[in-house]
Amino acid sequence: MSLKKISINKIPSYGAYSTCVLVHNFLFISGQIGINMNENFKKKNSNSIEIETKKIMNNLKIILLENRMNFQNIVKTTIFLIDIQQIQKVNQIYSNFFKNKEYPSREIIEASALPKNANIEISMIAYKSKL
Repeated sequence: MSLKKISINKIPSYGAYSTCVLVHNFLFISGQIGINMNENFKKKNSNSIEIETKKIMNNLKIILLENRMNFQNIVKTTIFLIDIQQIQKVNQIYSNFFKNKEYPSREIIEASALPKNANIEISMIAYKSKL
């Protein structure tokens, strides 16, 4: 199996994991929370689900671009929410990152807690036929 662990300096890392792992033509992206490189990891995340979602989606965009991909390469998304009632607000931000409204498969899970007091965490799987 061809497995490549990838660290991306533009994306914050706060645990014992790889930001993403490339296996053949599949890119498995670890769960991302709404933080930027210049933020203190101990600082509580914003209480705004919209701000956190936008930060996450922008970080995911960086990861995809670093791997010569974009949101059209996403085949699967998992969204973890502290409050499932916030999904409409998340969808408003999330949907703007997909051209022509071609969405990947997705599940949404309500979680009792997320890292760094985050309100939302998103992971993705991308596929590219030629790398």
